[in-house]
Amino acid sequence: MTLACFQSVGRMTAVVLLLAGGSSAAFAQRTSLFHQDLPSQGRRVLTLTNSSYIFQPPPQLKELRKHDIITVLVDEKSQVISEDEFERKKIASIKAVLTDWVSLSKLFLKPAAQSDGDPTVAGSTNSRYKAESDLERRDGMKFFIAAEIVDIRRNGTLVLEAHRTIRNNDEVWEFSLTGIIRKEDVKPNNTVLSQNIVELHIYKRERGHVRDATKRHWGTKLLDMFKPF
Repeated sequence: MTLACFQSVGRMTAVVLLLAGGSSAAFAQRTSLFHQDLPSQGRRVLTLTNSSYIFQPPPQLKELRKHDIITVLVDEKSQVISEDEFERKKIASIKAVLTDWVSLSKLFLKPAAQSDGDPTVAGSTNSRYKAESDLERRDGMKFFIAAEIVDIRRNGTLVLEAHRTIRNNDEVWEFSLTGIIRKEDVKPNNTVLSQNIVELHIYKRERGHVRDATKRHWGTKLLDMFKPF
């Protein structure tokens, strides 16, 4: 079969395919599987929602209003390390000679002779002071407390206030917290971290036998203030 015959058969095959397809449109393969024009043709768009087995939609943010309750996780840690060293050395010498003296005679001051010679004073001092001090302090505070939204400002920030009192026989623990947070800092489980709170004020007070046994009394405070020894 000649080349012309092959070309003729190819034209006839293309015409038959075109007639068999009717008016349906032909699509070429694209490099992406996401076709925005497929829903208009009754086909489903490939998305994470309908194609992934592990996809979880983000939780909806709760609308926060005044007097709502938010749980605050207080986790504050501080560390102070201080090292001081002081050294002072002082050397002094003195030598004084008295060449003239006066005497009182009839309410008048007159020169007085020094028959034994001019008195002389000589001396020297040598002092040295050295001090070293080390200070290392670690403090920590961690607890949960429920806070109330007492105000919502114009820019959307929330003003929090919390109070908590625990009594066990004669022992009393009092906690108070105030501060300002953003709505975005409130987690879906309605909690917020203390490190995201601005103008944070935490008040903790203990009362009872344990506190009375460990606190400094006024006499010890005076000694520590004036340091007489």
